[in-house]
Amino acid sequence: MNIALSALTGIGLAVAATSGIPAVLRVWGAWAITAGIVQLVVGAVRRQLGGQWAMIASGGISTLAGASFIAQAGKDGASLTSLAGYAFLGGVFFLVSALRLRDEHGR
Repeated sequence: MNIALSALTGIGLAVAATSGIPAVLRVWGAWAITAGIVQLVVGAVRRQLGGQWAMIASGGISTLAGASFIAQAGKDGASLTSLAGYAFLGGVFFLVSALRLRDEHGR
């Protein structure tokens, strides 16, 4: 599901890039909301594995950030600078999840 969602998002971003920054923010925001909801559900279902708090937090942040990106798209002077912080924070959460899972399962 994640592969399909990401592929569709890539195509959507390519098309949106020809229309300007607001379109890119809308596509990215829709992706962040969808991916965030998926992370929340998967993290909640896998709570018993341990180390899922980072995935749950990341999912919540992605959902909120996606809504923020869509809101920014409607404002004058929309910018892509907020995407960098979002991407960095998401990477940190995925790293923490991976390290916690590795430590708990000896992998």
